[in-house]
Amino acid sequence: MHWLKPSLFGMAAAVLATSLPATAKEKVSLSYLIDPVYEAVIWPLKNGKVASDTVELEPKALGIVALIQAVGSKTFDISMAAVAGIPPAKARGLDLVVVATGYRAHPKGGGYDIFVRSDSPLKSIDQLKGKTLGSYALRATATTHLRIALAKKHGANVAINGGDYKWVEMPSAALPGALLSGRVDAATLLNTQAWKAGKDPKFRTLIRLGRDVHEVFGGPPASAIFVSYPEKLAARPAVFKEALRMLKASADYTKSHKNEVYAAVAKATGTETALFEFFYGTYAQVPMAVSDADVASMNRLWKYTKEMGLIKSYPKAESVIWDGAIRE
Repeated sequence: MHWLKPSLFGMAAAVLATSLPATAKEKVSLSYLIDPVYEAVIWPLKNGKVASDTVELEPKALGIVALIQAVGSKTFDISMAAVAGIPPAKARGLDLVVVATGYRAHPKGGGYDIFVRSDSPLKSIDQLKGKTLGSYALRATATTHLRIALAKKHGANVAINGGDYKWVEMPSAALPGALLSGRVDAATLLNTQAWKAGKDPKFRTLIRLGRDVHEVFGGPPASAIFVSYPEKLAARPAVFKEALRMLKASADYTKSHKNEVYAAVAKATGTETALFEFFYGTYAQVPMAVSDADVASMNRLWKYTKEMGLIKSYPKAESVIWDGAIRE
């Protein structure tokens, strides 16, 4: 019966192998802005188009307020944050490390529009003086870019209090209704809202400041970044590098499979593929990497915000970029 031993041994080994747990993947949590346009970038990650043998990236969409809270509480391993928020965070003792650029203005100069109601008497930016200007976030980087462009290209006093405009901050979802009801005279709108307003006859664009912003910043500036924390990065550097590879691979997949991704996300979010063509074709880039131009735009933004009295000091932008970040 010795001839049975090899087969019995093989069977036992097979049973043992199937009973052993597979090596668990390292989990990395990720937060990003809740908006259909960002779902398009994350869709490949969520739908098995990007894989890793070692890391499981767990993305979660959040509103602006929740994102800000998540960054401050270090709830996620990687979070979307505002470029303008890095110096104030550092002043509070919170060191943020930039691991990727999540939003860069598009070279075609879209975005940074100020909208009014179609029947508004306002015809030019000069006529907006003394009127109410609604914003989804007064400290947001895009809002700060817009304020800087208004100051440097149009000579406006953009102080929140006592300036040319009566700034009003409210949740982004409330802004279109506030415009229509007359609660505000003009407003800046977020990505998907701006696209909808551009198609809606009830709204019109008072001024497009995208080109002015580019001139002031020497090119398309970065406004949203993904950040992490020194202690998290130091504890698992290889894991974070793999997570960033996956994040960029997801964005790259979307770029190379537009029809597939746009159709799927449009169906899931109840919107149209035209939204994504608009956003990625004229409005913004989502590189999930960091370029030298991004770094330069960060430095210039912080210089201007210090001049405006919004911050007292700021670090050199290169010093807050993680050395494991993917560079362009």
